[in-house]
Amino acid sequence: MLTAKENMREVILGRDPDRFVNQYEALALLPNPAGFRGERPVLGGPPVVNAWGVTNVWPEGTPGAFPVHTPDKIVVKDIENWREYVHAPSLDISNEEWDRTIAMWDAVDGTKAFKTAMIAPGIFEQTHHLCEISNALVYYMEYEDEMHDLVKYLTEFELKLAENICSRLHPDALFHHDDWGSETNSFLRPSMFEDYFLDAYKEVYGYYHDHGVEFVIHHSDSYCANLVEDMIEMGINVWQGCMHSNDVPALVKKYGDKITFMGEIDNKFVDFDGWTPEDCEKAALGAIERVGTMKGFIPCITQGGPGSVYKGTYMALTDAIDRYNIGHSGCTKEELEAARLPIRIMF
Repeated sequence: MLTAKENMREVILGRDPDRFVNQYEALALLPNPAGFRGERPVLGGPPVVNAWGVTNVWPEGTPGAFPVHTPDKIVVKDIENWREYVHAPSLDISNEEWDRTIAMWDAVDGTKAFKTAMIAPGIFEQTHHLCEISNALVYYMEYEDEMHDLVKYLTEFELKLAENICSRLHPDALFHHDDWGSETNSFLRPSMFEDYFLDAYKEVYGYYHDHGVEFVIHHSDSYCANLVEDMIEMGINVWQGCMHSNDVPALVKKYGDKITFMGEIDNKFVDFDGWTPEDCEKAALGAIERVGTMKGFIPCITQGGPGSVYKGTYMALTDAIDRYNIGHSGCTKEELEAARLPIRIMF
């Protein structure tokens, strides 16, 4: 039987997987000291200011932290003079800090999971973290030169970050957050999105691919069916977070030989007060049956990491997918457990 890593590779390459990949089982999401500078919010804790000057808070009952955008907290006060407000954090990291991180990476069994660098937020998200979301969307229309320059500045930072990560940690894969839409549409129309972000991400993801990263997994838990061809051109191998509203079965049928779709289990189906194991069984099996193929598809909760808001739902989904694999591939629970790293809940 294939390890979780080997099986995910077969799915992405459209070859011969022996079972459905079970959510994040093949990704060991690992830290890097350059990517998370400054304070980070904790669930239920007070607001904190990160290295970009953005104030973030993580309230109870939410899947992750988000910026506080009261007028006094918005970093960019004047988009025409954004350089006065936006200052990228230093990427000068001590050798001691790198050594501690490298030791964490070396401790992971790379035969069972891809050693995966995790980056958040992405370039689009960083613009609205700095500017506030409604302001940023207006600026993309009314201040094109300034926003192109800001995107270029953030892209240059990402490339320096990529150089640090690739030269020091040598990841197998990249897991990169950047939410590009709501549940019903992309935030920017495709032509505008391409104008600002296509070349930027081709450069960033091209760097990772050129420096030993086998697969790029991009997280956007949203509607982005209208951007799939751009994702393929950018060099994205897996779109994680593809919500039910995208008509994932149709996308897999059309594009599954070029990009893998990881999702189809929206959080709202399972991640709520009063959820039951039966809810998770229904959501997991429904996703598998709707798509109907292992190639180009990974059933997964749509949020950007292994876990859930309500304790237990992620593992209930994992157990449901395991039961399906046992029933349809002839493997045993013990074999599945042996083929992957112990599951680590992040949220």
